[in-house]
Amino acid sequence: MSSKICPRCQKRKFYRVRRDKFRCRNCLYEFKPKLGNLRLSRAEVDETYLGGQKKNKRKSVLLKEKLTGRESKRGFGTKKQPVFGILARSGKVFARLVGDVEARDLVPIIEKKVKRGSRICSDTWRAYTGLATRGYLHRTVKHQKKEYALGKNHINGLEGFFGYLKRKLATKGGVRRKYLSLFLSEYVWRYNYRQLTVNQRVNRLLKLLEDFSG
Repeated sequence: MSSKICPRCQKRKFYRVRRDKFRCRNCLYEFKPKLGNLRLSRAEVDETYLGGQKKNKRKSVLLKEKLTGRESKRGFGTKKQPVFGILARSGKVFARLVGDVEARDLVPIIEKKVKRGSRICSDTWRAYTGLATRGYLHRTVKHQKKEYALGKNHINGLEGFFGYLKRKLATKGGVRRKYLSLFLSEYVWRYNYRQLTVNQRVNRLLKLLEDFSG
């Protein structure tokens, strides 16, 4: 049975019509599956922060931050840009810039991207505390106790993506915050299709441009 669902009547029977569109056999509604709508059944969730390392900043910038009280910290309370990510155990990742990393910021994204009843793995950050009451099978690893994997319970895959993301951004020699969302989207796409050859990725991009142009 297909995982695609008609957005109008919620039926699962349909057929392909044109340009990757599908027509529902029940209500005849035509639709195209949304790109990036993961609707995962097994997921890792985590958050990180993007920003230059202190050792790489110019002395004038460090002095200005110190005088204005805006020195960057690590983790909670930092001035860096927070990023939230979800990784499917199949290998696909979703990531988004967020204003903060509290439950009010992260839980709505999880509810939109991950099916209820799914297994979710996370660390013990307080934003994830209520996931079990929202219908998820929630498992945690306690990083503060040097606990990184308990069988299938871990977030190593997502942390691997965050490492990849930061290495790529570091090669740019600094990225303005207003452009971070564009770079993030690029590296999410590159990561999700990393198994394709260069020609396959180019052809996929050309197909996306063709579909976008109508």
